Amino acid sequence: MNHEYFMAQAIQQAKLAEEKNEVPVGAVVVSDGKIIGKGHNLSITAHDPSAHAEMLAIRAAGKELSNYRLVDATLYVTLEPCPMCAGLLVHSRIKTLVFGASDLKTGACGSIMDLTNHALLNHNISVIGGVLGETCSALVSDFFARRRAEKKAFKNRNTEL
Repeated sequence: MNHEYFMAQAIQQAKLAEEKNEVPVGAVVVSDGKIIGKGHNLSITAHDPSAHAEMLAIRAAGKELSNYRLVDATLYVTLEPCPMCAGLLVHSRIKTLVFGASDLKTGACGSIMDLTNHALLNHNISVIGGVLGETCSALVSDFFARRRAEKKAFKNRNTEL
């Protein structure tokens, strides 16, 4: 499997999120070399804290396969999954997780905790991190830098009046 190719597809999903002023995270689910689910963050747009890229991609993949278990599937996501999404990966029986950038604040696949390979859980996941990591990290960093600059400019405009 070409991890860079599929991560590039996840990056395209992240860019769709960014176009909607969502945190630019994208995901694709792959089975038998074919993308069976895509998703990008929509939490703000949908007013739904669970509308993470991983959640939406896995929901789409489950519908595509007509199965809630994705036993031999691989999830590609631009940012290390949070605890909610890591739990979803375990419950959906994803075989492999490939992520781009580590998340040192909420990453639950090795950064601050590892739910994907917890000894007491009934399913463990093979995890590969850092695929196109610099590109994925820059997407998120640039987004938040832009948001901070926009907030500062807004604040400055309001204080000048």
